[in-house]
Amino acid sequence: MNRFTRDQIAARVALDIPEGAYVNLGIGLPTKVANYLPQEREIFLHSENGLLGMGPAPAPGEEDEDLINAGKQPVTLLTGGAYFHHGDSFAMMRGGHLDICVLGAFQVSASGDLANWHTGAPDAIPAVGGAMDLAIGAKQVFVMMEHQTKSGESKIVQQCTYPLTGIACVNRIYTDLAVLDVTPQGLVVREIVDGLSFDELQELTDAPLLPA
Repeated sequence: MNRFTRDQIAARVALDIPEGAYVNLGIGLPTKVANYLPQEREIFLHSENGLLGMGPAPAPGEEDEDLINAGKQPVTLLTGGAYFHHGDSFAMMRGGHLDICVLGAFQVSASGDLANWHTGAPDAIPAVGGAMDLAIGAKQVFVMMEHQTKSGESKIVQQCTYPLTGIACVNRIYTDLAVLDVTPQGLVVREIVDGLSFDELQELTDAPLLPA
């Protein structure tokens, strides 16, 4: 089956981030979005550990150990970028000052509930970080993830079975198979990877889908 690569998913998300947006990129897969933002757009990347104006990953050998994102990965700082206290960073997140946050997920429900911090497994290490603050504080929430688990279970479900991060907070879902909008009517399929039909996508998805 044809699938979008992780870099292709990141590039697709980057296309939907508008000029002038203030954006937080979550730990893991979402950090890749920074490398694909159109150079002609002025976009302000925020990191919850206290950065605004974050740039793409540095070239090999040019890493600065003191300049990292929330996932402890080396980043760059664009001209005019700023450092600030962790508390101030969370005030930005909770105060509705971010236009978009891009998060990974274990599950997203048909109504836009998000589960991305704990699988509930006895040996799993809970790691909520600032995800709850971002999910509720950002004006829009984009989720990036594989469509299925490694064992083939759908990550898009009618109701989440994992502990929730936020309720009805997700606006758009980007997977390796499709792009979907969360709407009052249900999950609307905007794009599907080449070679996969709508019916085939539905078979791989636990929640009911609607054509665009």
